[in-house]
Amino acid sequence: MDQGQLHAAGVIASSVYAHGVRVADIPVEEAGEWARKDDHVVWIGLFEPDATLLRCVQQQFGLHPLAVEDATNAHQRPKLEQYGDALFVVARTAQLIDGRIAFGETHIFLGRGYIVSVRHGASTSYRSVRQHWETCPTSLAKGEDFILYAILDFIVDNYMPVLEAIHDEVEEIEDMVLARPMARTEIERLYMLRRDLLRLRNAIMPLVDVCQRLTNGNVPQVRPTLAPMFRDVTDHLRTVQEKIDSLREVLAFAFEASLLVGQSQENAITKRLASWAAILAVPTAVAGIYGMNFRNMPELDLHYGYYGVLAFIVASCAVLYWRFKRNGWL
Repeated sequence: MDQGQLHAAGVIASSVYAHGVRVADIPVEEAGEWARKDDHVVWIGLFEPDATLLRCVQQQFGLHPLAVEDATNAHQRPKLEQYGDALFVVARTAQLIDGRIAFGETHIFLGRGYIVSVRHGASTSYRSVRQHWETCPTSLAKGEDFILYAILDFIVDNYMPVLEAIHDEVEEIEDMVLARPMARTEIERLYMLRRDLLRLRNAIMPLVDVCQRLTNGNVPQVRPTLAPMFRDVTDHLRTVQEKIDSLREVLAFAFEASLLVGQSQENAITKRLASWAAILAVPTAVAGIYGMNFRNMPELDLHYGYYGVLAFIVASCAVLYWRFKRNGWL
């Protein structure tokens, strides 16, 4: 198997564009030569590449070893770093898999005439981004910094389907929590949702700083004319943050409401038991008195004494039942 076939395992796409139009699909080994041509941009997409493939990309574009090391070890927080005339950006991606938020990472190398995206873990392919902007050569002709915007915008937009799916589940929890106390499995699910939302919030917060730096015009690799686009991505991130905070707050209220509903039902049961205990205490007390076997008891010599005591017991229990029922205890 030749070197090109080995590299193909991790290469999703490797194309060169001239004035926004795709000229050709090229092997990674030729990427550096194409990137050095005027008005040409090489766009390479990799998915979980091995060290050999990353070293090949490093040689083609002269990437900094520290940036390549970060791209190899996919456990980085969102950040933006400059290595000479190259830019290195890390963003976190998210997908909802089996009811849980799964996180991935995208590492982006950007320099004159090239942009390389390296995906790790759970993330949606950027093929749709490439196909969409290939239909708009005028926009794609703006260069590699515009492609950076397109990728970041796609990553942020893909947070919303995750939040919308969680929002639908949260609404179901809201409807259920007022009807009955939550079961243990439901409480565990609520806790996991809150924890996943917190992890998502922690994953996107540093990305806000990244986009703000790209907006401020202090990054040489990004033209000031693209500042409004990165500002738009920042606004979308803030919207995502607000939605996450709103969902976490609703889940907290749902948990508190479930506790209150449970306590209310426990109090109702306690009142009901106490009411019946008070009602049963009357015949128990009377029967206890007459069970002491004393001879000098007033009602023993009365002809209707037995019936009178029964009537007293029934009347007392009826009055207590009426009072408890009126007060809502029964």
